[in-house]
Amino acid sequence: MTLVLDSRTRRLTDAQWALIAPLLPSNTGRRGHPFGDDRRVVDGIIYRFRTSTPWRDVPRAEFGPWQTVWKRHRRYAGDGTWDRVLQALLSQADA
Repeated sequence: MTLVLDSRTRRLTDAQWALIAPLLPSNTGRRGHPFGDDRRVVDGIIYRFRTSTPWRDVPRAEFGPWQTVWKRHRRYAGDGTWDRVLQALLSQADA
């Protein structure tokens, strides 16, 4: 299964999401406000990079507040989540 999107605004398919979801951090044991819909936010992050739009222009109705999308991307980049996702997808592609 590849992670190819047909257009700039297309969302992840269920099969693509099934590859990514287990690799994302969970809310278990986390203090503060729990994460909302991970899939919606990840779709927002993908949308932002595929369209090259500023974070503030990410459509709120579709992806939630731009601040949430930006903070989650920043957190995942800082804690190595995106690196682990990429490594896992590359390993699956090589197999």
